[in-house]
Amino acid sequence: MTMRVLLVEDHARLAALFKEGLRRAGWEVETVGTLADAQASLDSLDFDVAVVDRGLPDGDGLDLVRRLRHRADAPAALVMTARGEVAEICEGLDLGADDYMVKPISLQELVSRLNVALRRGGRTPSVLTLGALALDRLSRNMTVRDQNFDPPRRERTLLEELLRAAPRAVSKETLEARLAGLDKAVQPNAVEVYVHRLRARLASVDAGVVVQTVRGLGYRLEAAAEEAAPPPAGP
Repeated sequence: MTMRVLLVEDHARLAALFKEGLRRAGWEVETVGTLADAQASLDSLDFDVAVVDRGLPDGDGLDLVRRLRHRADAPAALVMTARGEVAEICEGLDLGADDYMVKPISLQELVSRLNVALRRGGRTPSVLTLGALALDRLSRNMTVRDQNFDPPRRERTLLEELLRAAPRAVSKETLEARLAGLDKAVQPNAVEVYVHRLRARLASVDAGVVVQTVRGLGYRLEAAAEEAAPPPAGP
């Protein structure tokens, strides 16, 4: 499993450099340059960490950090900015930032701070569970009833996306984008094909979860309904 970071940085060249460096370090990165775009990304996708600049075109990045404090599913929030006065650092930490980094900062230091944020657990659980399925976000191990469960790469990518979002639905377009990140030659019906295979694989190991189709949107991962116990036999 790849850890996912939202990088909110309006300096296009710097954002591109960090995105490529983090990608090489094993992170999946989405970059945006405004608070509005950051909020839209957070509303549609699940992130492990958000790295936020302060001086953005539509406001102070601390406004986003403040809003994240009130979300139960919020990622860890790291501020990365040129504003490095003691009062500014204290303001950021007091408003809920898990770390405050003053530019210039090296890629190596950023990666280390991201890893520290994950080890601390951020504001989200280190292990995601649904039914008998569990995903350790740090070790990247997936299990069913404590037994290793490692489906093929494309099925695993869809399953991780659905598990991260549960109980929310994930659009078909989002799932297609995740598959395209693995293989640019994605067929038009690729999501349907791999969802079909994933359903069969989950049922074969009695994972206690099902992939439900949400008409007009996409798919949602839900705990499987328990079968009712048979009535007792008569005398």
